[in-house]
Amino acid sequence: MATPEDDPIEDKPMPLMDHLIELRTRLIWAMVSFAVCFVVSYYFSDIIYYFLARPLAEVLKETGSPDPKLIYTQLYEAFFTRIKVAFFGGVFLGFPVIACQLWLFVAPGLYRSEKRALLPFLAATPVLFFLGASLAYFFVFPMAWRFFAGFQNTSGGGGVPIELLPKVGEYLDLVMKMIFAFGLTFQLPVGLSLMAKVGITSSAALRRYRRYAIVGNFVVAAVLAPPDPISMLLLAVPLIALYEISIIAASIVEPKPKED
Repeated sequence: MATPEDDPIEDKPMPLMDHLIELRTRLIWAMVSFAVCFVVSYYFSDIIYYFLARPLAEVLKETGSPDPKLIYTQLYEAFFTRIKVAFFGGVFLGFPVIACQLWLFVAPGLYRSEKRALLPFLAATPVLFFLGASLAYFFVFPMAWRFFAGFQNTSGGGGVPIELLPKVGEYLDLVMKMIFAFGLTFQLPVGLSLMAKVGITSSAALRRYRRYAIVGNFVVAAVLAPPDPISMLLLAVPLIALYEISIIAASIVEPKPKED
């Protein structure tokens, strides 16, 4: 068994006021990084906007719209659209710096073995978030938008056509919410593995409650995904697979019972 000399805490005692000053410093660096990324994203907001609107534009072209467009009906809506796009880009670009500042604040109070145990989870977090966001952008969006755009009726009932004219603000709100939702739900293995690491849960408990987890995953998918069955399945099935991966990861990292 490792002794405190073999597994030291690389930190020195600090009074409460020094801890608060350290926390303030980390928060300032995090806010500065977000502000810089926000400004950069605002400058390139047209490129980010095109990236977010591209799935819908391609679907509208497939359904016969030669010039797909998003509309706004309020004078200030176009300006706040740029702000939303810049905020979206600022969070994504600033996330690594914000995560590093959080780690620099927490790491000095951890044992060396605890740092080594947490590093794989920290590395897996952005990868899983990117996989969840990619699933939403490349698979869920095209299928969901194609489903909803299929209700257009150019002839219309009684000669009154039904045409899709999405508002830019509402569309971006939906897209950003789903990208963040898919990215966060893909953190399931990280969260459950950490809980198993500290003894809050175990692989046996996760197996025992598997049936409830499956139902819960479908409920989460029904809340977060667009209200069509294909999108719900595209989120629920990966969540169930991630839960099974969490069971395997928990069995690896959970504390092993000591032999007599």
